[in-house]
Amino acid sequence: MNEQTLLETDIETYLQKHEDKDMLRFLTCGNVDDGKSTLIGRLLHDSKLIFEDHMSAIKNDSKKFNTTDGEFDLALLVDGLQSEREQGITIDVAYRYFATESRKFIIADCPGHEQYTRNMATGASNCDLAIVMVDARYGVQTQTKRHSYIASLLGLKHIIVAVNKMDLIDFSQEQYRKIKADYKAFAADLNIPDIRFVPISALRGDNVVNKSESMNWYPGATLMELLNSVTVNEDKNLQDFRFPVQFVTRPNLNFRGFCGTVASGVINVGDLITVMPSGKSSTVKSIVTADGDLPSAFAGQAVTLTTTDEIDISRGDLIVKSNNLATTSEQFEATLVWMDETALQPGKEYEFKVGTKNTFGRIENINHKIDVNTLQNVDVNELQLNEIGSCNISTSSPVVIDEYNTVNGTGSFIVIDRLTNVTVGAGMITNTKSDLIPNINLNDRKYTKAEVELNHYICKNYPDWGCKLI
Repeated sequence: MNEQTLLETDIETYLQKHEDKDMLRFLTCGNVDDGKSTLIGRLLHDSKLIFEDHMSAIKNDSKKFNTTDGEFDLALLVDGLQSEREQGITIDVAYRYFATESRKFIIADCPGHEQYTRNMATGASNCDLAIVMVDARYGVQTQTKRHSYIASLLGLKHIIVAVNKMDLIDFSQEQYRKIKADYKAFAADLNIPDIRFVPISALRGDNVVNKSESMNWYPGATLMELLNSVTVNEDKNLQDFRFPVQFVTRPNLNFRGFCGTVASGVINVGDLITVMPSGKSSTVKSIVTADGDLPSAFAGQAVTLTTTDEIDISRGDLIVKSNNLATTSEQFEATLVWMDETALQPGKEYEFKVGTKNTFGRIENINHKIDVNTLQNVDVNELQLNEIGSCNISTSSPVVIDEYNTVNGTGSFIVIDRLTNVTVGAGMITNTKSDLIPNINLNDRKYTKAEVELNHYICKNYPDWGCKLI
């Protein structure tokens, strides 16, 4: 019985079946005008997931803005801002939701302009897969490489390279093979284990949902078939239990629970846990949800934990299993994506949010900038908007962290400007070891890490002493 019949005859069974489907979060990215928004519109259109009144409105807007020379503009399904519709571009991340009979999807449509790279990084941060669009006429371009590199940085293990606008090159198999070879050569240095390719025409619908009659030389699956079949459950870290405490709930005298979302791993009732950074230990008494208590919880679930002992646990603490502790440190190395018009200033004090904990700190120095075109390291003194670099960071209080490639939730952070409260950067921790900050050589005098920290403390707290920052 298909879903439409089930919806009409047995709504309870339909809802239960829908709830049991697994979820795939993916984004579309790539260069400007490669067809990202049009692809999403085609996916929704050919899957018959657009209401008639919405279709009618899109037809009228297609004539009004005329960004496709009178053709029905599927990109208007996701490009909703006035300036996006006038120019035929994507500026902000737009999300759309749909489902097939086998899976639910959340799509993030990301902008292609270099100046909106920060928007793309934001959209990719919660995704399992990226569809990298490539215009068949121009091949692999700078933004193709930039977005692929950011996807790799953010730990995405699955990429589908959709070679779009094949209709504009007469469905040339030779050009498709060339683009495929060029992308593979670039991606060889990226940490992306699963890369797949599909030639499509988003505007016409070739190989998007339905097989293309014009590309009989392509034997592979359509884009929708790839999205339905890719396996992402194995990507989750079920070994290292990490539970950032977001809120402490006390509804009555007899209940105290610690709320949050499991960042990674599995927890069971009766497991011995440790609260970091305090180091206090207890045992899980219960795992509470709105639908009742559970015997276990795993990565991605929002739950409330209770403990057998009354120990001090607050927002910003991290609960882990006692036999698998995270790292507590005031220094770490990270890859940073800078997101602000004002350049990164090493030595300036910023606010850092790591998991649910907020603390102050400094980006002590920039090790190097990463050239996304060549993946080479470049020596620089500052990072400009949308640039990516490796930095050493120190915080004013200890933070509990993991390396990003081990646990995303406790290996990532954002940087906030203290004066404007604007998020100016996002980082992925690459090294949790201490003593990363090198000795500073000033006028042939080397200062140790301890001397630098004492100097910074005095200059900050006793400015009338006339202290000079070293």
